Amino acid sequence: MRPDGHTQAALHAERTLAALTASTRPVDALTIVVCGTDPAVAELTAASGAESVVSAPASTSFAQAVRLATLRIPDDAHVWLLAQDTAPEPDALAQLAGTLELSATVAVAAPKLVRWHDRDRIVSLGVTMTRLGRTVTLAEGEFDQGQHDAEDDVLGADVRALLVRAEVWRQLDGLDPALGGADEGLDLGVLARLAGRRVVLVTAARVATASDGVAGLPAPADGRSIRRAGFARRLAQLHRRLAYAHPFELFFVWIAILPLAVLRTALHLVRKAPGLIGPEWAASVIAFVRLDAIVRARRRARAHRTASWTHVDELRIDRSELHRRLDTDDPGAGERRRGELRFFSGGGAWAVLGALVVSIAAFTPLLTWTVLGGGGLLPLSDSVASLWRNAGWGLRATGIGDVGPADPFAAVLAVLGSLWPAHPSTMLVLLWVLALPLAVLGGWFAATRLTERAPLRILAGVVWALAPTFLTALVQGRPDAVIVHLLLPWLVSAGAVAHRSWVAAAAASLLFAGTVAAAPSLAPALVVLWVLAIVLAAVTGAGQGIVRLIWIVVPALALSAPLVWGQLRAGNTFGLLADPGRPWTGPQATADIAGRTAIAAGFPTTDLAGWGQTWWVPLLLVPLALVALLAPVGRRWAAGWVLVGTGVLGLATAMLAVGVSVSAAQSQEVALWPGAGLSLAWLGATGAAVVTLSGRHGLLRLRVRPWVVAVLLVLAAVVAAPGLAALHGDRALLTDGPRTTLPAYVAAEGRNNPDVGTLVITPQNGGGVAAAVVWGPSATLDGQSTFIATRTEATPADARLAGLTADLIASTAPGVIDQLTADGIAFVLLAPAAEPESEQARATRLRAVTAIDQRDQLDAVGETPRGLLWRAVDVPEPRAGMDAAQHRVAVWITGVQLAVVAIAVLLAIPTAASRRTARLTPRTVGRAGEEET
Repeated sequence: MRPDGHTQAALHAERTLAALTASTRPVDALTIVVCGTDPAVAELTAASGAESVVSAPASTSFAQAVRLATLRIPDDAHVWLLAQDTAPEPDALAQLAGTLELSATVAVAAPKLVRWHDRDRIVSLGVTMTRLGRTVTLAEGEFDQGQHDAEDDVLGADVRALLVRAEVWRQLDGLDPALGGADEGLDLGVLARLAGRRVVLVTAARVATASDGVAGLPAPADGRSIRRAGFARRLAQLHRRLAYAHPFELFFVWIAILPLAVLRTALHLVRKAPGLIGPEWAASVIAFVRLDAIVRARRRARAHRTASWTHVDELRIDRSELHRRLDTDDPGAGERRRGELRFFSGGGAWAVLGALVVSIAAFTPLLTWTVLGGGGLLPLSDSVASLWRNAGWGLRATGIGDVGPADPFAAVLAVLGSLWPAHPSTMLVLLWVLALPLAVLGGWFAATRLTERAPLRILAGVVWALAPTFLTALVQGRPDAVIVHLLLPWLVSAGAVAHRSWVAAAAASLLFAGTVAAAPSLAPALVVLWVLAIVLAAVTGAGQGIVRLIWIVVPALALSAPLVWGQLRAGNTFGLLADPGRPWTGPQATADIAGRTAIAAGFPTTDLAGWGQTWWVPLLLVPLALVALLAPVGRRWAAGWVLVGTGVLGLATAMLAVGVSVSAAQSQEVALWPGAGLSLAWLGATGAAVVTLSGRHGLLRLRVRPWVVAVLLVLAAVVAAPGLAALHGDRALLTDGPRTTLPAYVAAEGRNNPDVGTLVITPQNGGGVAAAVVWGPSATLDGQSTFIATRTEATPADARLAGLTADLIASTAPGVIDQLTADGIAFVLLAPAAEPESEQARATRLRAVTAIDQRDQLDAVGETPRGLLWRAVDVPEPRAGMDAAQHRVAVWITGVQLAVVAIAVLLAIPTAASRRTARLTPRTVGRAGEEET
């Protein structure tokens, strides 16, 4: 017995010794091995009347302890393997011994192990194994109704309370210490079968076990015990596999241990058991290097073998029986707490279908477009390979030799574009057409975490889709803002139950990464909510849930770490907040009183989502705000406070973002888009309103009538009307294309050679010019970089480009074209200034045309819709790539990011077991059962 836990061990030992005293068949001799020191246990053993008491170190295993206790036993005796937490019933020993006496071929008699405080619940009754050595318990955790009492021969059993013939015990050399405490009874049974003996179950003999003693595996009470048991099981399985393997197969079984650990790592992730990855590798390494234990085990198996492996195989479990057991093993049968989703019967599907009809009506022209342009939109790269290349650390798609981190948003665009590999830009068109129904779907599913009432779920979905900030982003062509609004409700849906399961936590981590990638300005607010979730989990004792919640930010950290490091090294911390994608100075609220008033009313622009200066429009949103503000004083006050707090965080984010500029588009500063914060605020307001409406209100004690829901829907539709009609009224900034930002001549060349460079020079209305280098057939949305757009100081590459541009348009200095071609630049494009063109810009353009025309090494292609184009006479040098050191950095960064994302994806894939577990918990969060249905 091991005195771990002191008082607990002594109490268990006291009951076990008392059970032995009460046995109808007394033991002939009692030997106690005490592992460690405990005064209470020492007092018990002294009064036990044991023939001998052996003291051993606390680290002594059960196999080593019983070896010490069985050094001197007669051949006609039996060995009963008990620990301090195995208390037999009075007739257990008589039943076991009687079985051995009835049949000389029976070497081991195994009792029925039951729970310490519940004798009607089976802990273990017989074990077997698969062809590959996986241990399968024949009965475990079941109510004992006599359903297994007819079973007899088994391959093995739990080692606790086994009764073994002394001659067989000595012949087989007892238990194998190399098993690490797992499968000891199974291994003993296999060796007994190979020696021509049998292992039988004695179901009439009951032994209670607390599963916290020195024998057997610990009960899965916490993460530590689960990891200990996982390590022991895997070590025992590998050790037995090596011990039982045919000599010709042994080397291959041994050499496959570590590769199998890699595969099983992925399997643990799919099974939502990442905590077993460490034990898996520890067991694999130990089994791989412990050659002496393998030799001893194989010698032990051969020493007294008299039967073939067919005697073992007939008691193994086959694949079909194993699958049948797994399919019928539903621990939640009869305990289901999750209701039906009712997506179709509850009207959710009809709401999504209606939103699709509205979307097609609002964006009808898009049905014939293949590329979406205007606003902050640009084409995507032509190939999936280019999309993913732009998503990784390395050579950037703009500038001369710029090497650095990619925006995490490029990875989001790569995922989106990969859904239509033939023409990735088409996915942006589809995204716009499907945006409204996708928003309704996301809002509806997020509402399932708050209410079971179908009308309120529909209300949440429709109100979320008609949010002014969302419609404004659609009309203005802001892809990052659209994606954020679509991801947020799914993040809420997964994040609300992330503490419950790894599936939800991993899904939330991917959604969190996508949301932060599309709207970095939301990161502070989301981190506050994340910390709050961890604190609440710690206060409520969630335990394992805290680890899952911590994981939520890991993929986002992995994807953004290179950009964060690069911006911090450049001393540009605030550049991390820049909106990704094309830097664009589109219409939005400013930092004046009018702008902040619009923000406070929920509108990201001063035109109030297309209503202009109509003063009464914000009043239409007041009822929704009032209903939302009642949530914290209702019965579900906890959920109400969280959602109202979320709304306040979103509104504060929008207020702080308005008027703040951290990036630039040519010579113009680009302010942060406040709509991302407003999306978060709208999310909190919508959720809080649903909580208020989901039952009787705590203060008013009045049941909310259906007409309230109808009024809120009508008001949201009225506010959204101008936005939905904007494209037909020529108020939208969306355009059909362009398919390329460069002249068609350059685009054709770029499709054949993606490394061809074009120097784009744009006169500025305020004086001077802007210069940029575009590689390939077009500037692309996925090729944009906030790392470049937010620079506060010129790099050597920037200075070089500025010098070449100045020499090209303002002087006749020789060698300029040679330097351009040496950098891989084949074309020079003089783009028109922004309309209306100022006199300064016009003068600059005319001087540039005169200077460039004088260059003999440039041929004029002519006027194009994109501006005046020249082509270099000489063939340019290939574009410079990364050096060896940069390539190694790129490989390491990409490898780590892919590994983290792969882990998240594997964890997020639901399994049959995870679905069964999910059914045991309610779908809604907060105080359950307090809403009117």
